[in-house]
Amino acid sequence: MQATLSSSTLTGTSASGRGSFDNLYLHDFARLAVGVPVCKVADPAYNAEQTALLLQQAASEGAAVVAFPELGLSSYTSDDLFHQRALLDGCEAALAHLLTVSRELPTIAIVGMPLRVEHRLFNCAVAFQRGRLLAVWPKTYLPNYGEFYEARQFNAADEALSTEIVLLGQQVLFGTRLVVAAEDFPLLRLHVEICEDVWTPIPPSSYAALAGATVLVNLSASNVTVGKAGYRHQLVAQQSARCLSAYVYTSAGAGESSTDLAWDGQAMIYENGSLLSEAERFVRRAQLLLADVDLERLSRERMRQTSFGDSVRHHAPLLKEFRTVSTPLGLDLQAPLALCRRVERFPYVPSDRTRRDDRCNEVFSIQVQALVQRLVSSGIHKLVVGISGGLDSTHALLVAARAMDLMGWPRSHILGVTMPGFATSTRTRDQAMRLMAAIGCEAREIDIRPSCQQMLADLGHPYAKGEAVYDVTFENVQAGERTSHLFRLANHTGALVLGTGDLSELALGWCTYGVGDHMSHYNVNASVPKTLIQYLVRWVAETEQLGPQGKTVLLDILGTEISPELVPQDGTSASGLQSTEAHIGPYELQDFNLFYTIRQGCSPAKIAFLARHAWGDRHQGDWPDGEHVRRNEYTLPEIKRVLRIFVQRFFKGSQFKRSCVPNAPKVGSGGSLSPRGDWRAPSDSEASVWLADLARIPD
Repeated sequence: MQATLSSSTLTGTSASGRGSFDNLYLHDFARLAVGVPVCKVADPAYNAEQTALLLQQAASEGAAVVAFPELGLSSYTSDDLFHQRALLDGCEAALAHLLTVSRELPTIAIVGMPLRVEHRLFNCAVAFQRGRLLAVWPKTYLPNYGEFYEARQFNAADEALSTEIVLLGQQVLFGTRLVVAAEDFPLLRLHVEICEDVWTPIPPSSYAALAGATVLVNLSASNVTVGKAGYRHQLVAQQSARCLSAYVYTSAGAGESSTDLAWDGQAMIYENGSLLSEAERFVRRAQLLLADVDLERLSRERMRQTSFGDSVRHHAPLLKEFRTVSTPLGLDLQAPLALCRRVERFPYVPSDRTRRDDRCNEVFSIQVQALVQRLVSSGIHKLVVGISGGLDSTHALLVAARAMDLMGWPRSHILGVTMPGFATSTRTRDQAMRLMAAIGCEAREIDIRPSCQQMLADLGHPYAKGEAVYDVTFENVQAGERTSHLFRLANHTGALVLGTGDLSELALGWCTYGVGDHMSHYNVNASVPKTLIQYLVRWVAETEQLGPQGKTVLLDILGTEISPELVPQDGTSASGLQSTEAHIGPYELQDFNLFYTIRQGCSPAKIAFLARHAWGDRHQGDWPDGEHVRRNEYTLPEIKRVLRIFVQRFFKGSQFKRSCVPNAPKVGSGGSLSPRGDWRAPSDSEASVWLADLARIPD
């Protein structure tokens, strides 16, 4: 019986409207569980009762899978008692009891026990569900060094001749190359290995992942020694990352014999290198660990990373030996089941202060290094930057200043130019001048209103005749005049025009195409989203890299409403400025939408599900610290409204602007929209399928 991959296995079907929008399984998440019971040595009946309690609890919590420790029915430390018939019979009786308990439960359970096969003893993991045995995996690698003497009692998996066994009157597949697949949740494909297996150069789960397994389970006992817990984390994190999988790790806890060893009950669940959940160590009570794993993400990463497919091709003969056991989960998809998972409100900005500062430092360093290389390779040592007094140009100027410092060139090699137009406020003009003074660059002011007035007159625009017509032409004339001046200044002074537009603006098409803020000689901000730029500027301010006066102006800039300042006061915001976010939606939501679109490839419905989890209640979850943080919350209808703006602008109306962007460094794994980098898309695509999916979101 060989494993096969159907189209539904590759794409998933659970988000097709077969249940409640509020059920995590409808969005291709699967709840996984680890049970760490308190055991008694060589007491299978007691151990089965403790296991049954955790199994029932896992099922009541909506878990699809629950795993228990290695040799958990007997206890790992039974030593030569494993050769006693009474203990082995007791373990089979314990398994029979668990099968009875499981008859009405949809959860797939995996327990560890010794099994007699072909007159030999194997250390095994047994999977069962609804009273049916699904598969038995024997341990591949038996440690026989240090404190371990498993080869004294057990045989390794490759010594077995049988590929099927009869256990408790049921015929069940036996071997290491087995995958359990959920018929009604095709992205859930399960493989099990045991303890030492993951400590080897090529764990059995590596091949299982290539054969299609998305959830890898390790039943471990693993006594504790100093430093071992950290090493287990490294092993599991790296295996889940290399295999693009979820990895569920169990470990024996209280109750195992302390004759010569100690036990900490460490258990953890990882997804693609990221820790989702971890049990408390050294406790004398049973624990049930839960985590919701994004199986669609894992499937998509395997499709995206072509090296994974290359590995499948290289090992195809071995992978064809894998056998698949199918079983329906039969989960209740009509009932709401909330997500049990941390979803960052700001996916580009860590909420933890230390990690956030490290992120800011690294992003800033990447931008500076890239700009320095462009200056060196071009042989040009001067920059021209348009300074608006807003966030993006501020950050670009900070990067330019650091680049000059790194090269040992004077900051006077930077020509900062503020260019007031018809709607420039006194505040932003003042901030621009104060910023340039704090930086120490050359500062100029060019009033673009006369040249804009002339162009509007040449065009026959109503504004030139005194009419208050503030249309797109009116706005773009100003944006174009600013960019035209910058390029001619660069020609005149032997400099490069440094672009300032950010990733969020590119995603939403919020830039003036061609001769406008769309164009520059080089752009350091093009893959940095707006929410991260806010924290980059704040990081420079709070670390006082520009001194006390520089800190003050940077904080003033951060407190200014985001506006293109192209239309005179129109009452669209409390300040009277033309509000960007009033038009295109809050950047904090749009950056959330952007991340889950270009980095995760999620459908609009799934993005809305995640956004409500992250943004639906301001009192839940972690926030970046500081009084400046606006602790907003959004209802699902508001999330849907903003997401519709994103979908229409991103997929339908803006790609032509991204197809010809200037050179810019890729900064983060959240993506770049350069056609030479992460994102290649047709400029004339439709948004129909995304809008159709958006319609599945309740109003």
